[in-house]
Amino acid sequence: MNIMQTLRYIVKRVFLAAVSLFVIITLTFFLMNLMPGDPFMSEKATEESRAIIIAKYGLDQPIYVQYVRYLKNLAHGDMGTSYVLQKGRDVTTIITESFGISMQVGIRALILAVFAGIIMGCLAGLNKDKLPDSIIRVVTSIGISMPGYVIASVLMIILAVRLGVLPINYNKPGGAVMPIITLAAYPTCYLARLTRASILEVMNQDYLRTERAKGMSEFVVVFIHALKNSLIPVITYLGPLTASILTGGFVAESVFSVPGLGRYFVSSISMRDYTMIMGVTIFYSSLIVMMNLVCDILYKIVDPRIKLD
Repeated sequence: MNIMQTLRYIVKRVFLAAVSLFVIITLTFFLMNLMPGDPFMSEKATEESRAIIIAKYGLDQPIYVQYVRYLKNLAHGDMGTSYVLQKGRDVTTIITESFGISMQVGIRALILAVFAGIIMGCLAGLNKDKLPDSIIRVVTSIGISMPGYVIASVLMIILAVRLGVLPINYNKPGGAVMPIITLAAYPTCYLARLTRASILEVMNQDYLRTERAKGMSEFVVVFIHALKNSLIPVITYLGPLTASILTGGFVAESVFSVPGLGRYFVSSISMRDYTMIMGVTIFYSSLIVMMNLVCDILYKIVDPRIKLD
């Protein structure tokens, strides 16, 4: 890999990422302020008191003034303080603490999804139109079509209520198992189908016929030679998947009481906590951009024929 070419590519992508983030920040800020009401609608206070609170945070100023002020503060690493969810606490601190918890669950779910999904996809490709392939296709179809809250509910009923082998609460021993399975279920099934389709696409390539002619087993042909050239679509999906699964899932974290970042995605919007909305959006967008950049670099490592433009 040409180092200078790679560096130029990275610099170009970082610049484009910065432009993308600026656009996301701008759109989110103005769309957020189009929502009716304000963060202090639920405050049990007189209109005069609410007006004082609104003025304190500068929300009574013109929208463009608030926007410029927010960008200036953001440039200095200041995302402000939470208005509602954790009133008065620094948004950066909240995101850092909650993301640490989401990451603990997310990394384990990601590892499970990648290994299980790729292995299932290879097995399905190795046994095309046979019983293992049919079983895997049925299971993955169900897993993809089933919403997260259904998976969480089924796991809770079977493992926690009926069998009593796992606790519902995340903070108890073994409490991370069901959230991990819930987060990993969809990506595992999607990766399995993606890997199967990629494996079948390359199975009849000339270089694989050569490997078979050399006497190599079908297992080695599929899992060693075919798999490497089938990973490009999988790597493409891993970028947004990693960002999504590391920041947690609202359903899994809500159902199993996981104090992670996922719960802030929806609750910050419903409570009109402007600074939390902006903070979580910026963090999530940055993570997606970074993961996509890493995946683009991995393309070149997996397949040296790919050129970085």
